[in-house]
Amino acid sequence: MERDRIAVIVVLLWLAGAALRVSVLAVPPVIAFLRADLAMSATEIGILSGLPMIMIAAAAIPGSLAISRFGALRTLVGASLLAALGAALRGLFANVAALLASTTVMSLGIALAQPALPVLVREWLSSRIAFATAAYSNGMVVGCLLPVLLAPALLGEAPGDWRLILAGSSIPIFVVAALLAGLAPRAAAPADNAGVEQGRRRLDYGLLWRIGLIFGSNNTVYFGTNAFLPLYLIWAGRTDLIAPALAIYNFGQLPSSLLIMVFAHRLERRAWPYLVSAVLLLAGMAVIALTADAWTLIAAGMLGFGSGISLVLGLALPPLLAKPPDVGRLSAAMFLVSYAFAMLVSVICGLANDLTGDARSALALIAASILPLVLLPPTIRFQRG
Repeated sequence: MERDRIAVIVVLLWLAGAALRVSVLAVPPVIAFLRADLAMSATEIGILSGLPMIMIAAAAIPGSLAISRFGALRTLVGASLLAALGAALRGLFANVAALLASTTVMSLGIALAQPALPVLVREWLSSRIAFATAAYSNGMVVGCLLPVLLAPALLGEAPGDWRLILAGSSIPIFVVAALLAGLAPRAAAPADNAGVEQGRRRLDYGLLWRIGLIFGSNNTVYFGTNAFLPLYLIWAGRTDLIAPALAIYNFGQLPSSLLIMVFAHRLERRAWPYLVSAVLLLAGMAVIALTADAWTLIAAGMLGFGSGISLVLGLALPPLLAKPPDVGRLSAAMFLVSYAFAMLVSVICGLANDLTGDARSALALIAASILPLVLLPPTIRFQRG
């Protein structure tokens, strides 16, 4: 029975992770069509790609309060339904303002849902935190892959139907929300107000900023690559490489997340895996900026593998380092810092692209944002928590 329970939990975590990404990653494969049909500038593309980051940053603390009030599971289900509604609405409008508004609704749902996952990991599998985190992170990776792999085939049949791709990304979110509501174990009771206040007093702001910037490096590379790699390849005159480069980048995260699931206990409280990730990310970004050929695809795979490492290890930090009452608050605060950082870099990248006319300027800024992943992990005492 215990094995069956763990299997159900792992599958639900995996599905929830996939649902948090599938609608976000429906955008990069259709960027060329958005620019053609809606005449979107690189800055507007940067804003569209940055909206999930903006909302996750803005709604992180309200998400934590919702978890305290309603519990992590109810928050996750309700927020997933909101995200699905926003994703569905994206396919109904044909102007930039409406696209941004519906993406904001979708992103709000994702923002409220994301802090619930680390809490559920701690509630459901407290003795296997890195493994459980790797499970839903692996789901996120697959959620990234599905639209990247499927959209080009659908666009090949009907190039004007990018709206159907964006709206269709809502379907798996609705399905996962229903499965969570029907099959998930009962979540632990929300902490009382005294517990929340106690958690506030214990919050380590030095630790918060460090893990926020560490995960911010991951987020900047993730969102920046999916938004600005297509623009770079358009600038370089190699639009034929956009679909394979995005697919290889997002697929590259899959083996590294699986590797961490296998060796979770050996990696979860060490600084060196973060440094390995940073080296891979910096090397991959440098090669991409210098090429527009087969080497670009190899570098995209290197970038994806490094992103998978930093994704899983970054998401595991709050449940590893915080005491149980503080996991939701530290997770939300980490998301606030990390996504605000990534959002700022994304917008600056778009402005740099537009002002210089050189798409490599955006790639250089993304590379600079990786530095916290190099400098900060050695300063963390991983044995706490």
